[in-house]
Amino acid sequence: MLKKSLILSFLVLFAIAPAANAEVKLIAIGSLDGKISDHSTETSAPLENGVAGNLLGGLGSGLAYAGNNTFIAIPDRGPNAVPYNSAVSDTVSYINRFQTIKVKLVPNKLDTGLPFTLTPSLIDTTLLFSNEPLYYGSGGELGLPNGAPALNNNNKNYFTGRSDNFNPTQISTYPNNARFDPEGVRVSNNGEKIFISDEYGPYIYQFNRNTGKRMRVFNLPNKFAVSNLSPVSDTEITGNTSGRVANKGMEGLAITPNGKTLIGILQSPLLQDGGTNGAYIRIVKIDIETGVTQEYAYQLDNIGTAAKPKYPTVSEILAINDREFLVDERDGKGLGDGSKAAFKKIYRIDLTNAQEVSNITGERNLVGKAVSKNLFLDVVVALTQNGIKEEDIPAKLEGLAFGEDVVINRVKKHTLFIANDNDFLGTLAPDTYHSISVDNPNKFFVFAVDSTDLPSFVPQKLKG
Repeated sequence: MLKKSLILSFLVLFAIAPAANAEVKLIAIGSLDGKISDHSTETSAPLENGVAGNLLGGLGSGLAYAGNNTFIAIPDRGPNAVPYNSAVSDTVSYINRFQTIKVKLVPNKLDTGLPFTLTPSLIDTTLLFSNEPLYYGSGGELGLPNGAPALNNNNKNYFTGRSDNFNPTQISTYPNNARFDPEGVRVSNNGEKIFISDEYGPYIYQFNRNTGKRMRVFNLPNKFAVSNLSPVSDTEITGNTSGRVANKGMEGLAITPNGKTLIGILQSPLLQDGGTNGAYIRIVKIDIETGVTQEYAYQLDNIGTAAKPKYPTVSEILAINDREFLVDERDGKGLGDGSKAAFKKIYRIDLTNAQEVSNITGERNLVGKAVSKNLFLDVVVALTQNGIKEEDIPAKLEGLAFGEDVVINRVKKHTLFIANDNDFLGTLAPDTYHSISVDNPNKFFVFAVDSTDLPSFVPQKLKG
């Protein structure tokens, strides 16, 4: 009887152990030059810091598959890595936009290198605007010109990345603030709408894909907003005790394959949940038709010690099906930071039996209530196994999207695209690991995923 019990226990343990992802393999790397312009020639004039207003950069802040080997990529708030005015955290009047990219993924005919070659090309650039008037900072007290773009007219009020473009009498989720910091993007199933989440509000907006016009605002609960706003990030952090941490708002966005639900995820815990020292961030589930929200907790890994906990951040969430998702959890180390990448992992989570936590506040009260997570892909390990040094792995691997299936050795595989945010720095200065300047393009890493590793995968039902 004891022997039988031991056998059953072994079988149970074996059944629940996470399967090794031996078939998640790097198959291609592609890039777009970080020193060229996008297709918005009307924004080419230099910004406040001297950088061209249509520099093609930051594409991996958010990445969404749009069908037929086409992707939507979004830069964040613009080229603020160039210091010029700390009173606005070096942000500029960069007009927010999305880029339409076509990729060519074909088998590599050479006997060396990765099994596929990836050639991305820029197809179009679409600027984001509102028909309604937006609030722009005057810039006077900061020694800057007005924050309103010169392209504005009666019908088009453009969103920008400048941090002082907010109404100080309103909370940060006020929808008519002009400041916008896009971080997550998804496409509607009919292909006509673009959903974008941001860090400033945090906001989630719906845009017309053809025109870039904002069509709808998804209202988040006030708990996500801060009430004391500032163009300086550190000031905004210290001036609030609740709401999102400055520049760490709604970082990731998913859409379920049936096209009915958006899933947003914060980059760091809310201030009332511990802020950057907290272990639990919030996932927000939004019914697209009604706007009704639900919340779940996601537990970050501790990459410090028990005595001195340290947590990474989350950059993206991607739907496997209507209940399971991939989450990109990472450090900020690697190329662009002058350091070696150490922690960049993609986890698989399931909301099926997760506890709803919208009425629960505080890190201590979220203990034991987080969604289950299992490691799906260690990106640093996968890239170093292919000869890429830790110091050459982009620090900000933020965009995540499934693409077209491919066939390898007569077996169909899913493709997973990971893109970087290069901070609009097409060239990086020498650092500890690089004795000369190095190129820093917009990069795309493609992984092949066997169906046995994602047996429940359901592709989004995109029109066409």
